[in-house]
Amino acid sequence: MTTPPLIPSRRRGTWGKSTAGVVLTAVMLFPVYWMINVSFTRDQDMRKSPPGLFPLHGTLTGYRTVLDEQLPYLGTSLVVALGTVVLTVALSAPAGYALAQLRPRGGGVLGFVLLAAQMIPGIIMAMGFYAVYLSLGLLQSVPGLIVADSTLAVPFAVLIFTAFMSGIPGELLQAATMDGAGTWRTFRSIVLPMSRNAVVTVSLFAFLWSWSDFVFAGTLVNGGAHQPITLGIYHYIGNNNQEWNAIMATAVVASLPAAVILVLAQRYIAAGVSAGAVKD
Repeated sequence: MTTPPLIPSRRRGTWGKSTAGVVLTAVMLFPVYWMINVSFTRDQDMRKSPPGLFPLHGTLTGYRTVLDEQLPYLGTSLVVALGTVVLTVALSAPAGYALAQLRPRGGGVLGFVLLAAQMIPGIIMAMGFYAVYLSLGLLQSVPGLIVADSTLAVPFAVLIFTAFMSGIPGELLQAATMDGAGTWRTFRSIVLPMSRNAVVTVSLFAFLWSWSDFVFAGTLVNGGAHQPITLGIYHYIGNNNQEWNAIMATAVVASLPAAVILVLAQRYIAAGVSAGAVKD
């Protein structure tokens, strides 16, 4: 007597899991869809009960408002985010190399300190920066905000670089040393190019953290001449809490850079985050 095939039941299980995954994904992405929908919807259509699920009479008024009023905020966010990326990589890559390959004394303690630093609430760090910047005259300045945002990214970045660079074969570094390359030359010419996935991962997370920062921005640069887009949206909602078309258009434009970068760099992120998780 032959056993009946199990393929149909397996297919039913696969379809069930796929359907559940699609439903959960749709629920999680619905706020994003609604944001885009409202950004093209006229204000008079938003006052209907309920508003339409599709912008039948679409308008670009909100996006014109973004170009007229929000571009300076977007420019400041871009400068701050790129500055944070450069500073984070410049500090964390050599530190990760030192912990992974040079193994200085106290390296284990330093790794624990970096891990603990990520658990400090941002508002506590913001108040500390406020007191320091007040005495140094760095409040309401772009460089001050770049330094503050980098403190969120550097501990995580050092751990990522350390895990990734630990997997670089020691024989390769020894060969470079025998060829006359010093520590810095080895790091710059061999280790850093081999750590491309980690560099992309760290850069992306540093960019996203800086781009979406509100705590440091609201504490350190609020009221200044150069404010990021998070404060631009906050002030715009406070001053125009009925113009949801323009508010959502601003949110869409503010989300685009991070979304595009995330899609383009996703394969590097997977490789960088998983580095060091599996050892041969």
